[in-house]
Amino acid sequence: MTNAGFILGSYALTFGSIVIFAWRTVKVGKRLSADISDEDKPWL
Repeated sequence: MTNAGFILGSYALTFGSIVIFAWRTVKVGKRLSADISDEDKPWL
């Protein structure tokens, strides 16, 4: 149990990094999709 703080801290850092990366990816994607016309969006 001597390394529990290090392990939990590593999990928190990893989870936090993934959340921040996902949030920024969605934010940039929304900004970029505003520049594309609806005819060029085959997923709609």
